[in-house]
Order: sequence, then structure tokens, then C-alpha cells
Amino acid sequence: MKIVRVVLKYLMAVFYVGAGVNHFLNPDFYMKIMPDYLPWHLELVFLSGVIEVALGAFLLLPRYTRLVAWGIIALLVAVFPANIHVALNPHILPDVSPTFHWIRLPLQGVLIAWAYWYTREPQS
Repeated sequence: MKIVRVVLKYLMAVFYVGAGVNHFLNPDFYMKIMPDYLPWHLELVFLSGVIEVALGAFLLLPRYTRLVAWGIIALLVAVFPANIHVALNPHILPDVSPTFHWIRLPLQGVLIAWAYWYTREPQS
């Protein structure tokens, strides 16, 4: 089980670093899904990109893994309103099936559970 935990931690790190980098490569996509009530859309897109890259990178440092896992959970909770916004307004991303947006909402819980796994001490 230890090897699975390590492999999944590296996979998670790559996922968040990649997602964060994508905020800089494709900011227009993220700006589309920003709820109107949030200010400074471009700045928040870039800030969330920096946070995702940092969380992904620091996840691999054993000293910070638990803290970073809590940071990932906080990030996932913070971006959940944008996911709801897209699900309720599928015209924002017309090339993506509305069903996908609704399926994505409970998948956020899976991502939170995955990160939560790293807030706990590994079992021997």
C-alpha cells in the first residue's frame, strides 16, 4: 500500500503543477468560468495558478505534505463555486457537455478525499 500512496502522491503533484501552469497558458478558459461576483478575474486566475503550482511542488516535500494536503482541500473548496457556476450556466463552455459539469461536482469530493489521505500519517 505504501508504493500506491507514493505513486498517487506524485500523480497528484503532477496534476496540480500541470493545472497551475495551464492557468498561465490558457487564462481565457479560466476567466470564462469565474463567477461574476468575484473581482479581478485575471489576477485571481493567475493567483490560483501560482497556488496550484506551489501546492503541487511542495506536496512532494515530506516535511510539508500534511500541510499542503490541507491547502489542496482548501483550494478545492474555494474553486467549487466556479464549478457550480459552470454547471448552472453551461453556455459558458458550449463545447463541453452539460452532463460533464454535473458529474464533475461530486468528483470534487473524490479529489478532496484523495488530498485528505495525505493529511493522515501513513499506516505501516
